[in-house]
Amino acid sequence: RWVHVPSSRLKTNKYQLINNHKKQITIMANSAIIMAYVGVALMVGLAGIASAIGTAICGQAAVGAMKKNGGAFGSYMVLSALPGSQGLYGFVCFFMVTIVYPLVGPAITPAQGAAVLGIGLLVGMVNLLAAIYQGKVCANGIAAIGNGNDVFGKTLILAAFPELYAILGVAATFLISSSL
Repeated sequence: RWVHVPSSRLKTNKYQLINNHKKQITIMANSAIIMAYVGVALMVGLAGIASAIGTAICGQAAVGAMKKNGGAFGSYMVLSALPGSQGLYGFVCFFMVTIVYPLVGPAITPAQGAAVLGIGLLVGMVNLLAAIYQGKVCANGIAAIGNGNDVFGKTLILAAFPELYAILGVAATFLISSSL
């Protein structure tokens, strides 16, 4: 059913449509930057938490091992430091999306905001799990060294496997960021 609308109301509706469109664009832009900041927070935050957990797991094992074999403190320290690298990977990815490929900023598109959020989830979760499991590998190596076994080199090799996946997260960040 057709309704006659006076031309004076059409002009008002036209301007209302333009204002509504501007509001939608503003909401989309704000959503994009919010997604990007959440992604960056996850990227750096989870990676930092990951390193704290992983190094604490190793540190606890090192304290226990020093009771039996205090002379191997250097080996304990090196193995305890390995899970700390995941926190550094989070910062590398942060610099990648903010400085190397400046994706986070006022001109960010919704697709870029979603990509940074996805990168943040990827980097954060991969580093979280890699650091925890690397910490467990290193803690077992520390316990074995404390018991007098010569397993330092073998533990380093085994600890490199979870590290590989954290490095792949950095590589994925590079590939995704450079394609946007």
